[in-house]
Amino acid sequence: MNDYKVKKSYPFDAIEPKWQKFWEDQGLFRVDVDNPVSKYYCLVMFPYPSAALHVGHGRNYIIGDAVARYKMMRGFCVLSTMGFDAFGLPAENAAIKGGLHPKVSTLNNIANMKRQLHQWGCGYDWPKEVISCLPEYYKWTQWVFLKLYEKGLAYKKRQAVNWCPSCQTTLANEQVVDGSCERCETKVIEKELEQWFFKITSYADRLLEDLSLLEGWPERVRTMQANWIGKSHGVDISFPVVDEKEPLHCFTTRVDTIFGATYIVLAPEHPRLGSLLRAVDNRAEVERAVSGMKAQDIITRTSTETEKVGVFTGRYAINPMTGEKIPIWVGNYVLMEYGTGSIMCVPAHDERDFQFAKRYSLPIRVVIDRPRDPLDVKSMSGAYVEEGVMVNSGPFNGISSREAMEKIADDMEKRKIGKRTVNYRLKDWLISRQRYWGAPIPIIYCKKCGIVPVPEKDLPVVLPDDVKFQPTGVSPLKGDEGFKHAKCPKCKSEAEREVDTMDTFVDSSWYFLRYLSADDPKKPFDSKRVNNWLPVDQYIGGVEHAILHLLYSRFIVKVFYDLNLVSFKEPFQRLFTQGMIIKDGAKMSKSKGNVVSPDELIERYGVDTVRLYTLFIGPPEKDAEWNDQGVEGAYRFLGRFWRLVDGINDWNVEGKVEANVLRRMAHETIKKVTDDLEGDFHFNTAISTIMELLNAVYQFRPKDETDRALLKECAKTMVLLLSPFTPHICEELWRRLGHKASVLKESWPRYEEKHLVREELEIAVQVTGRVRSRIVVPADISEEELKQKALNDEKVKSWIEGKQIKTVIIVPKRLVNIVI
Repeated sequence: MNDYKVKKSYPFDAIEPKWQKFWEDQGLFRVDVDNPVSKYYCLVMFPYPSAALHVGHGRNYIIGDAVARYKMMRGFCVLSTMGFDAFGLPAENAAIKGGLHPKVSTLNNIANMKRQLHQWGCGYDWPKEVISCLPEYYKWTQWVFLKLYEKGLAYKKRQAVNWCPSCQTTLANEQVVDGSCERCETKVIEKELEQWFFKITSYADRLLEDLSLLEGWPERVRTMQANWIGKSHGVDISFPVVDEKEPLHCFTTRVDTIFGATYIVLAPEHPRLGSLLRAVDNRAEVERAVSGMKAQDIITRTSTETEKVGVFTGRYAINPMTGEKIPIWVGNYVLMEYGTGSIMCVPAHDERDFQFAKRYSLPIRVVIDRPRDPLDVKSMSGAYVEEGVMVNSGPFNGISSREAMEKIADDMEKRKIGKRTVNYRLKDWLISRQRYWGAPIPIIYCKKCGIVPVPEKDLPVVLPDDVKFQPTGVSPLKGDEGFKHAKCPKCKSEAEREVDTMDTFVDSSWYFLRYLSADDPKKPFDSKRVNNWLPVDQYIGGVEHAILHLLYSRFIVKVFYDLNLVSFKEPFQRLFTQGMIIKDGAKMSKSKGNVVSPDELIERYGVDTVRLYTLFIGPPEKDAEWNDQGVEGAYRFLGRFWRLVDGINDWNVEGKVEANVLRRMAHETIKKVTDDLEGDFHFNTAISTIMELLNAVYQFRPKDETDRALLKECAKTMVLLLSPFTPHICEELWRRLGHKASVLKESWPRYEEKHLVREELEIAVQVTGRVRSRIVVPADISEEELKQKALNDEKVKSWIEGKQIKTVIIVPKRLVNIVI
């Protein structure tokens, strides 16, 4: 940002605080949720309270505010609320490093962010604010846990989980990005722990099927969720193990390749591995290799770029279709997270298997051939994965591989060696966290009664303030004797509380319901209210939440639907995912030194300039590069806009724009801006159209009272159209135009079709003085446009083809003469 002082082109520093106070005093964004008329629930994803918001964060909230203001002017009763997703690791990590209690730092950050949101002119129904780290909120997050526990959807088990060595806590699969912790980017390892899970897999089919209900969601997000759920149809095949009673089960979606299965590979975590290695001579060697594989994170193991490594167990299985004895290996590319944790390997028809077989000289057998160009194993450089004709497949030779899928599956089920089944990539939601700053899990452990849920009447289980913050891998609550010790609700014996806290995504999975009953101490939400207001009409946030928050929220709402607490199946009817604002080609971050603070910009240019540039910077769904010169351009535009409207009564310029052209442009602008806001929020093109109208007004000189009335109408129109984007300057100019009520109380301008029609003229086109064609053109067409239209006319082209054009003479509104 340049250091020079900007000459003020309008008094933004006076008018912006004035109108922010006016909106708050008038309660323009406060809504009676019990009497909605033409309701519209506009919701921006509530933020994690970091130290301060930068301009990249601002895009989200400014978009949401613009949509809310537009809908208010369209006559909707708009509910626009704000809260804070206030639990989480960053605040606790800061406490460990700096000693400031997470509660103190979090509430301080919330106060600062609220100041910024207010400064940005974002209007919210603040009395409905929710803060997830306060007991009056997390009491009901604990209630959500109890409801899932009662329904059999919350359970505890020992399992290998993702572990961040830096944060010293578990992570859900969705929180591991490229093998690293999404928070601190430390490489994630696996660790076995007793953990609490939510059984989201019970809802896998419904989560997948109901994506069809979400027509207002970006296709990209729906695809991401469908891929994460990962439903696949296949066959579970039983492979007898030599010298073992129990077979190994392998799930495959390519049962047509079974005759080419020449070995089996197990995941390093496979539960049968220990027993299989019991009698082998090289057990220690195998176990060392397996340990090395386990040390690799899941993302690395499944990457196409990672080398496929393995170790032979010394054991064999039997291919049930060929009767052949095939070796059992352990490989780094097989996961317990999908299927059965053991795969039949068909190297001729699977690329990973092909690489593995080549590395370890394992047999490769073609069982699906190219019809016209038969495969030769010796010359194959990769697996053949297309459809083809069955070969080397016993009674199924000669038929198509597609037909063979069904026939082989039928044969396996008839012989009871395989069974058609469905598999999912989606795994149950790990919610346990070994950290302090989260909602305590409402469970008590009693030696007599076992696992006992905390009674609802005893909620909340309050998080103690006085704890020690040490990243030990054990919850700090474990060392708090006052918190840990409790009475069993059933037998009243001495017992202990669960000391893990809940994943913060549990807090955010239902917050949009709490806004409707934020001050209700007796229930989490009022069913009648939420059924009136939800699904949320427009949800706005980053695409990075496509799998985590959005999938979890959909799951929790479906649970509530089954409990007859809500009448809707999906929480968000329409979803808009905005792109990031980047600087110097990278995402804004303190570590990169490319953060643009809005406070300095607002002091220099005013908040309306920041809002306008943020919306104008590019298509809102795409990433955009921040440019300081662009901010100055937005400021100059608002200065020109101010000078026009504030001086409208004395407006007198030299101009060439005709009244009929200006009137048509005004109505075209209304239509364009309305279409952009009703569609995919193309704020940038909407603002560009308003800029064009302002340029035209600057070239319009009123000749009489009719023209002056048109000028004032254009000024009024621009104030109304710009008001969702730059509300402060528009409120001030609206008042200066003589209106007493807020611009938000004014109806959105409407265009008239009759004013969109361009007058047309018939123009004669001559070629060297003789009329060769006639063309119909708009009356206000420019001379250059008219020339090009004449030259491109098909009749004219036949007369001038191959000829040299000396000149083109234009007689306005009458003819074009092309001299050759």
